[in-house]
Amino acid sequence: MKQTVVSIFLFFSMLCVKAQNILRLPDAVNIALKNSLDIQLNKNLVEANTVLNNYGVAGGLPLVTGSLTDNEQIASINQKLNTGVSIQRDAAATNNFALGVTGSILLYNGNRVIATKARLATLVKQSEQQLNAQVQNILADVMVGYYDIVRQQSYMKTIEKSIDASNQQLQIVQARQSVGLANNADLFQAQIDLNALVQAQQSQQLIIDQAKTELLRQLTVNSDSSIAIQDTIIVDRNIQLDNVLNKLNKNADIIAAQDQVQINELLVKETAALRYPSIRATTGYNFSRNKAAAGQILLNQNYGPSVGVSIGIPIYNGSIYKRQQKVAEINVNNAVLDKQILMRDYSAQVVKSFQSYTSTLKQLETEQQNYNLSNQLLELALQRFQFKQATIVDVKNAQQSFEASGYRLVNLNYAAKTAEIELKRLANELNLQIQ
Repeated sequence: MKQTVVSIFLFFSMLCVKAQNILRLPDAVNIALKNSLDIQLNKNLVEANTVLNNYGVAGGLPLVTGSLTDNEQIASINQKLNTGVSIQRDAAATNNFALGVTGSILLYNGNRVIATKARLATLVKQSEQQLNAQVQNILADVMVGYYDIVRQQSYMKTIEKSIDASNQQLQIVQARQSVGLANNADLFQAQIDLNALVQAQQSQQLIIDQAKTELLRQLTVNSDSSIAIQDTIIVDRNIQLDNVLNKLNKNADIIAAQDQVQINELLVKETAALRYPSIRATTGYNFSRNKAAAGQILLNQNYGPSVGVSIGIPIYNGSIYKRQQKVAEINVNNAVLDKQILMRDYSAQVVKSFQSYTSTLKQLETEQQNYNLSNQLLELALQRFQFKQATIVDVKNAQQSFEASGYRLVNLNYAAKTAEIELKRLANELNLQIQ
């Protein structure tokens, strides 16, 4: 009868699990990349810089302007001509009408257009790298959050195993008491130990639920959604320090920092070009007509094409351009320093993460042995307690050793996995995780 009840319970438990949404890591990553608001912001930045990457924005395309003027005026006229004729007229109407189309194209301005166009193209590359860096960060955050849930659920399994042991212990004490071989002190202690573990189980369930809520936030999904995660932590043990350090040049943040150096260098060229002459060719077609009701000239009308060249030569403006160029050169040095600082910090971060990674892997081997031994010790303590060869204290000590070893084992697995994720993020290789 008892086995039947257990079978029914397990059956309905499986149905409940299937009713929930089983979330796998590749699915979580894809959802995060699709829904991320941060990625959408960076995509908009890439799109905006792509739109601006144009020769027209750089000033290299022709400019065409049209103009239209039509002025009507009522004026009093008083003219004396050299022929002795006098003209006087009140409220005489005059009309001035002008129409023109002008086109111009820049011929030379110290290669400022070329430098500006190159800077706009580099801004597109930089924004793409910033997007790539954002993708890597989101991948890392989602993976860490996902495996944190796996870790917390592993904690729960350890607690449940300990609860099973406490239940067995309580049943043994109750059986002994029924035949007069146990006192109330043993019964009370067994029940207290069991209640404490049940409370720990409830607290751990709260931690799991909050970890799931945090993961849903990272996925930009409704926080009250129901998800189930069934996974284990498997650590890649083949990471080499030299390989990660050599791949730092592929890190999106470092590439973006190098792009900033190039952008500042191009700004130096743009600023320096302001000190050179600017040559522009112009052409157009103009029509003008001046009409008066009275006066010496009653109608003056001209029209026709025009062509010309204009040259602007900066002579002196208070050394503004020279000072701006000097500041631009300082900004180049600052960008170089920023890249060196970033490279220094990332290199140190790689070394520290690798130290944590290797140390944790070494501890894992020993801790796995401790966990197996503590599990066997708990089972042995229960058997000895059943045959009155051990006390409640012996069983409790075995339980505490088992719980502590289980916690340490899960924590070491999680620490090794987070170190692995960080190393691959710094090497710009987290995209390999979702294939």
